Amino acid sequence: MKELKDTLWKAADKLRGSLSASQYKDVILGLVFLKYVSDAFDERRETIRTDLLNEGYDEDQIADLIDDAEEYQGYGVFLVPEEARWAYLSENAKGKPAVGDEPAKNIGALIDAAMDAVMKANPTLAGTLPRIYNRDNIDQRRLGELVDLFNNARFSRQGEHRARDLMGEVYEYFLGAFARAEGKRGGEFFTPPSVVKVIVEVLEPSHGRVYDPCCGSGGMFVQTEKFIHEHDGDTKDISVFGQESIEETWRLAKMNLAIHGIENNGLGARWGDTFARDQHADVQMDFVMANPPFNIKHWTRNVEDPRWKYGVPPANNANYAWIQHILSKLAPGGKAGVVMANGSLASNTNGEGDIRAAIVDADLVASVVVLPPQLFRSTPIPVCLWFFLKDKTKGKQGAIDRSGQVLFIDARNDPRKSGPNREFGFMVDRAERDLDYENDIRFIGNIFHAWRGSESATSSYADVPGFCRSVTLAEIRAADYTLQPGRYVGVGEADQDTEPAEEKVARLTAALVAAFEESSMRQGLVRAALERLQ
Repeated sequence: MKELKDTLWKAADKLRGSLSASQYKDVILGLVFLKYVSDAFDERRETIRTDLLNEGYDEDQIADLIDDAEEYQGYGVFLVPEEARWAYLSENAKGKPAVGDEPAKNIGALIDAAMDAVMKANPTLAGTLPRIYNRDNIDQRRLGELVDLFNNARFSRQGEHRARDLMGEVYEYFLGAFARAEGKRGGEFFTPPSVVKVIVEVLEPSHGRVYDPCCGSGGMFVQTEKFIHEHDGDTKDISVFGQESIEETWRLAKMNLAIHGIENNGLGARWGDTFARDQHADVQMDFVMANPPFNIKHWTRNVEDPRWKYGVPPANNANYAWIQHILSKLAPGGKAGVVMANGSLASNTNGEGDIRAAIVDADLVASVVVLPPQLFRSTPIPVCLWFFLKDKTKGKQGAIDRSGQVLFIDARNDPRKSGPNREFGFMVDRAERDLDYENDIRFIGNIFHAWRGSESATSSYADVPGFCRSVTLAEIRAADYTLQPGRYVGVGEADQDTEPAEEKVARLTAALVAAFEESSMRQGLVRAALERLQ
């Protein structure tokens, strides 16, 4: 897998010098998609041919049957016309010469035509694939070399699901790599998988309608599909609904879902602003998962919007507009998980405190989780997760009635660790942290499930000082509706200072005196060295 990723990233380097990160992202991911659907089509075509030969059909009969669309689409394979197949593009990587009345075409024109052909043959992809390869800013020589490099990557001959899993992993790898390359803008289309996995682990979306109002490249849906697969569920039990305001990102989402075999009709026929026009206004959702853009100052605001049930959000910050939109979408018994900046937990400016108080009093907040720093390479802003439940009573969703309670989790430090480095997760490099699924994500998820009394819980719930605590609404009201977990969970044993005051003062004083003496000694050495130079 690493070899394949290295090959493809090397391919990306072919265009990196002539295009910006945002431009070559679309070029590369479009080609990755085209290579995958072509390989999958070729593999299925060969399987059909082999099966027909084994059944005694001759070549003429096979030629009549091998292009039956149902034999491909019924196996989750996209139809790929001959002019869009990778073998044809590879053969003409340096361009196609003129033939008779047909003019010569460069490789960019051939790839654009291939994208058109695939979209025409597969209506679910209409308007999705990029047609950007024959533009003046694309170096056609480098593009041809890129096609040649992609010949070394194959996404077939491994079985339908293995090929799809491999392609999905490669696509997510590229999304993450491009998000890092684009810096802050990368956060518009990419949420770190570990953050998404925490949301999915807590909500356990296994059936019904799953919605993301600012879906980016579709990471929430992809992780939902993986969760269902890992728990032996059926992905046909869910319906995906999403909306995205940026055209290029909407296309990424459509391709990403197609690669993972997820029906993407719920993403709408085009991109669009969720606040200006909710494309799913009449649909109530069972699960909502979102990572809205933090603290956006310019958004489509209508003070008469019926979504503002708990108060009109301020014009200069859309955080509580996103939260209220999400709450408005929840069906009875619905669940939601939302990534927010930590400032949303205690802000009282422009009426935000009143909106938060109304939401708390409506008993919709189930849990607040503060995450460790540096999970988002694209922003230094500390982040948290809000979890909402429309029904906290004892029932299908949990054996414990949690009405009038909120679970606070301070997941910055791991209560199972001691010493100075107790933060959850591990550093990928100096700038980015990641969470381990087994050790970190499942641990956090189990705390919530134990608190709720869910069937998936592997232990019973108990408050852990410094880490988690179940708090009544009365206590939250007394704290002026702040939702910062640190206000409620207290101090853990590892953080408690048990050293007697007199001993601590004596120890620190001795250390300070020793530091002064060391400094004085070093000053003397430096002065002596300078005098010798004179």
